[in-house]
Amino acid sequence: MTRNPNLPLQTGTPIRVAVLTEDPLLRTGLSSLLAQEVEVVDLDGADVALWDAGADTQRTPARLAELRTLRVPVLAAVADVSHAAPALAAGAKGVVMRDQVGPGIAAALLAVKSGLTVVDGTLAPSVVPSTSPHRTTAKPHKGIGDLTERERQVVQLLAEGLSNKLIADRLGISDHTAKFHVNGVMMKLGASTRTEAVVEAMRRGLIRL
Repeated sequence: MTRNPNLPLQTGTPIRVAVLTEDPLLRTGLSSLLAQEVEVVDLDGADVALWDAGADTQRTPARLAELRTLRVPVLAAVADVSHAAPALAAGAKGVVMRDQVGPGIAAALLAVKSGLTVVDGTLAPSVVPSTSPHRTTAKPHKGIGDLTERERQVVQLLAEGLSNKLIADRLGISDHTAKFHVNGVMMKLGASTRTEAVVEAMRRGLIRL
């Protein structure tokens, strides 16, 4: 199996992922995408599963019962925001929007395998709603952990698997500046690797897949 050397995944044995979907086209697409970064296997040999709720949202409630039978950590891909909370309640360890699955999905699967809960930024409000309609948001303080707008752009590109040079090209900055921003992102997120930075950024809802 070959993989893109620019993708920010940990070295060593790749995680084994089972793709659970009734859509043959989606299965082929996801398997092709994941095969660049992880090992796609049958459910019996998987470390983690990517479970597709399907495009027919009317069938999703019935299919959620399948999640309760799985014995591996599951990242659920849902087609409607309203199904995020039910998927988590049924046992999923993470939820993403079905139509937004991209290169960053491997980092999300790694996070779920590691015991973290991953929630796509667009789904967060439906999973953790405001406790009061009059609730106000405190003004954030500056300091370690607060990413600048540029750093948010950089970590989003890290999630897409771009190298420092490609990040520099995409943002129209020098390689040195790109490296500076990547190091700043890793420091603020408390990450020792690019993969850890992406996982932590997803956990905080700073980036979308």
